[in-house]
Amino acid sequence: MTLDKVAPGQGGVITQVGGEGVLRRRLLDMGLTPGTRVSVRKIAPMGDPIELFLRSYVLTIRKEEAANIAVEGVGETALPRAAERRPEPAEAGGGRPAARRRGRWGR
Repeated sequence: MTLDKVAPGQGGVITQVGGEGVLRRRLLDMGLTPGTRVSVRKIAPMGDPIELFLRSYVLTIRKEEAANIAVEGVGETALPRAAERRPEPAEAGGGRPAARRRGRWGR
């Protein structure tokens, strides 16, 4: 099965990276190498692009690029909590940067 056919919330292990020349090299450089576990986080409303989670980071690629990546063992995957939702900057710092709370020069 290719990565463009995997539903959100599912994932598997990359078995082969297709494509030619620069496209294949770029996919490999981004970490999409055989043996890597990958899961699909989201698919855009119109179907393109696709958001992936692999190697502890989130990667967004086009659907036509995902069609070049073969995966096996496709099934439900539990995403780490950090991958499910990232806090907004306002939530993380209480709405104001720390330096501003203490004053302009940190006093």
